Amino acid sequence: MKVLILGSGAREHAITWKYSKSRRISGLYIAPGNAGTGELGLNLPEVNPEDPAQVIEACKEYEITHVFVGPEAPLMAGVVDELSKAGIPAVGPHKAAAMLEGSKIFSKEFMKRHSIPTADAREFTEKADFETYIKNKEGSVVIKQDGLAAGKGVLVSDNKEELLNFGNDILKSEKLIVEQCLTGYEISIFALTDGKNYKLLPVCADFKRAKEGDNGPNTGGMGAICPVPYVNSSIISEIEEKIIVPTFKGMSQENLNYAGVLYFGLMMTEEGPMLLEYNVRFGDPEAQVLIPLIDSDLGNITDALINQTLDEYNPRISNNAALGVVVASGGYPGSYETGKQVKPIPVYPEKDALIFHASTTEDESGHVLTGGGRCFTCVGIGANILKANARAYEAVKTVKFEGAWCRTDIGKKFFANEKTI
Repeated sequence: MKVLILGSGAREHAITWKYSKSRRISGLYIAPGNAGTGELGLNLPEVNPEDPAQVIEACKEYEITHVFVGPEAPLMAGVVDELSKAGIPAVGPHKAAAMLEGSKIFSKEFMKRHSIPTADAREFTEKADFETYIKNKEGSVVIKQDGLAAGKGVLVSDNKEELLNFGNDILKSEKLIVEQCLTGYEISIFALTDGKNYKLLPVCADFKRAKEGDNGPNTGGMGAICPVPYVNSSIISEIEEKIIVPTFKGMSQENLNYAGVLYFGLMMTEEGPMLLEYNVRFGDPEAQVLIPLIDSDLGNITDALINQTLDEYNPRISNNAALGVVVASGGYPGSYETGKQVKPIPVYPEKDALIFHASTTEDESGHVLTGGGRCFTCVGIGANILKANARAYEAVKTVKFEGAWCRTDIGKKFFANEKTI
């Protein structure tokens, strides 16, 4: 099995790391990759993952047998559709199914068609209609950009001026929806699917806001935990009955099935679970804490997805917990500089900690340079979330570059449910 992973983030580094452990792999390629993935396989920096022709050409040149698509943009660009035409199996949805993530309006209408519990919402295309609605609306609302926004096209606020500025800026180029603001706690559930069957993976929770205490602007994610202490089997059963099963039935009815990963972003309210959004791939930073807890060979999982034999395959899951802390560039999620030299990072025993790169590069002297807003995810692994937290933050101390910062409270709100160290 020769595998090409598309993407350059910490999620793709985690996927590459997991494939590197597989006994099935005879070749590992990453396009474009980063400094971390380059230590595990061959980076193809000249290949644009959003250009199907370039991806297919790389597959032919390197005799690649399988493609794993990490981020959302290549999926919306139809990379899987073109790979399918070329006879190259891919983990990820075709363009029609990718609309479940690529358009908030499409996904909201899908939820309504299949009676999936979700927040009430209204679609807007015209500035005047939007402004009238916001001016007459009381309390907090959620504004969501219709298209892809790397996790930052969402605003939750009760400040009318802030809402109007945010929404009007979106309406210059595309549609938006305004949702009721749900209260509760958020969790992320990922399902592996082969197009006919699905298997649920351990529940995650990410920390989207930039500042301590879940305050500040939305980001692509500042950290994550897995599993979530609050979520027991009865809660998962309720989510499965009300949201997951109806989703897969709806996808089957509308020919949206695919081999890959489906993410359910949920708000756990007093009225029960409510679906916030779908993603059609692993989340980031959730992948970085979830993937290390999968004990099964990723090559075998890939086979089960591609060959539609997931009903016969049960991925083995570790009993440990994982907690990830994102180390970001100064200024993120606003403007930030790249190209900051990173001091050498020590290697940790993988049973204790992992450090995944995001968009890093190397200069001619072999120094690692930052290349994005979120630069590293430091993952601690332990018998419980508290131990994982301690190991993650020990690793954070060793990631040093000018302007580096992180949240110091990742996982804290869940600690009340955990045993002491």
